Amino acid sequence: MTQPPPPPNQPPQQGGFGPPQDQPPQPQDQPPQPPAQTPQPSQPAQPAQPPQPAGGFGAPQAPQPPQDPRAPQATPQTPPPPPPGQPQPGYGYPQSPQPPQPPAGYGYPQAAPPQAPQPPTGYGYPGQQPNPYGQQPNPYGQQPGYGYPQATVPMQPQAGAAGGKKFNAQLLIIVAAVVAIALIIGGGVWYASSGDEGGKKDDTASSGGATGGTDDKSGGSTGGDTDSGGTTGTSTTPVEKVPSSPAAKVLFQVPAPEVGKDSTISTAGSWLTDKVYAKSGVAEIVGYDPDKGTKLWTIKLPGPVCQGSKYATTDNKTAIVYQPKMPTKAEPSHGCSQIAAIDLAAGKKLWTKTANSGDEPISFNNITVSANTVALGSSSGGAAFDLTSGKQLWAPKPTDTCYDAGYGGGPKLVAVRRCGAYDAPELHVQTIDPKGGKVISDYKMATGISYASVVSTDPLVVAADVGEAAKDGSGISDFFSIDNKTGKLRTRISAPSDQYAANCDGITKVEACHQIAVGNDRLYLATEEHDGAGEFAQTNEIVAIDLATGKQTGQRADAGDDYTIMPLRMDGTNVIAYKRPPYDKGGQIVSIDGGSFKETKLLENPATESVRDVETSMSPDYSEILYSQGHLFMSDVFASSLGGSDKDYLVIAFGAS
Repeated sequence: MTQPPPPPNQPPQQGGFGPPQDQPPQPQDQPPQPPAQTPQPSQPAQPAQPPQPAGGFGAPQAPQPPQDPRAPQATPQTPPPPPPGQPQPGYGYPQSPQPPQPPAGYGYPQAAPPQAPQPPTGYGYPGQQPNPYGQQPNPYGQQPGYGYPQATVPMQPQAGAAGGKKFNAQLLIIVAAVVAIALIIGGGVWYASSGDEGGKKDDTASSGGATGGTDDKSGGSTGGDTDSGGTTGTSTTPVEKVPSSPAAKVLFQVPAPEVGKDSTISTAGSWLTDKVYAKSGVAEIVGYDPDKGTKLWTIKLPGPVCQGSKYATTDNKTAIVYQPKMPTKAEPSHGCSQIAAIDLAAGKKLWTKTANSGDEPISFNNITVSANTVALGSSSGGAAFDLTSGKQLWAPKPTDTCYDAGYGGGPKLVAVRRCGAYDAPELHVQTIDPKGGKVISDYKMATGISYASVVSTDPLVVAADVGEAAKDGSGISDFFSIDNKTGKLRTRISAPSDQYAANCDGITKVEACHQIAVGNDRLYLATEEHDGAGEFAQTNEIVAIDLATGKQTGQRADAGDDYTIMPLRMDGTNVIAYKRPPYDKGGQIVSIDGGSFKETKLLENPATESVRDVETSMSPDYSEILYSQGHLFMSDVFASSLGGSDKDYLVIAFGAS
């Protein structure tokens, strides 16, 4: 993963807690943004800052020469936290995180791979929204309530041939995908220009309900939401049935849509109900018959979908953000300012809204659904709407002094809230009431932790890169298990990047973690690849970590030689995982028993070369993977004219043969 560029300059943020500061505002760097996130409690808001200079975060980036897409990436720098347990001034500060626990003794460490170089600036990426910093803080320290957020911080990791040994015929497609990833965040279009091919990739693809479902379908979760896989989040009983034969066939394929010459356009977002597989195309969302692939409905849009919520309600409603018009070479992004609720069952758009910061519409980079609330975040502030009516629940205020860096949705609504100046931030993880934004619990992370990603909202787990310890671009050095009723830290879990393959896209996006699942009060992580039993073989495992103790349970599910296994989501108490295949076999979906950790094969794809080439072109780190009821859907998050192949596909679907 490439290291995110440095954040743009901004006026300093006066801390939202404690007495006001004496010193006047001074320019500070603001945290970066990519696809996804943010609301917050009502506070003094700030004037918008001038446009960001070229070369700051969100500036255009050039493509890079072909390389193994599985190669790790550099991570954003985060200053190390001070010793935990420091007393906090003022009212309402939660506990500081505990010191990191030592690794749980996983036995397959690898040498740290080479760092990818920093991506250069270049043409084609939308800029960042101004941040309304600069006003005086609330003089009483305590936040006067939740619901009027302000600015926001931005939402797949390594990819490549199975086993790390052979490249498939679609390598150039994957490389093109990597080139386009940062663009997908802004939902813009990237245009190639001559002499611009020496750039580096930016792997900030929006998932929109793709890989790595985390707090979906976990046992005991509440709130009536489902993730895009389509099963409920309230049952502890697995719903996926074991077939009489796991052998699968290709049900249908959707060719990649045509786009302009030398361009790449976002197609982020996919959802699965019991009757519809829905997928974003170029400026549209199409509902397909899950078995036949015939079009059931089409929702036309004026511009590309920037991002879709990974969650939908139990009556199959979800939300998206999109551009008001199609990008052009002269104007590669019009901003992701349009918010829409989508009825996946009926195939229609329920409403369209915008939210303003001052006189300008906000370009959002985070969207999620929890209960009946659509929550969105941006670098100009967060907003929320009632999913049914479209009524605005909260929006940025000019008096805000803190901002929500983003939201995690699903069973509960969790805000990652940022206060203070960029170089000395105060980061709060807050469980909030999705209807009015009232804070239910608040955990203050140690000073020096600038970014956090929500892995699961129930149980509450967040990831962070403490002291820039993650050297692979994943953005994860530690997980924090938090009681979301009291806001107290349960345990801190060390996750060395040379041992675990989980990824939170460099940690700058709040709802972007994958190769992780959470359920049974456990964290399920994929490990890094290591030597297998056979000569030259590579393999990995899924391991379980107790969220109460922070220790490994001893459970381990092996991928098998030349396969790479990764968690997708929970199915009641079981883990649904995808096995990326070696060069001569098809991929598999397996169910891992939450108690015995016994693997049961649910689906095995054809091993024919043509099918395998399409499957392996859908890298789990840069694609959306949904499995439910014997159906596996793999889809791309962009449409590009840069792939160099005559057989590019937007979707490939597998089912029982």
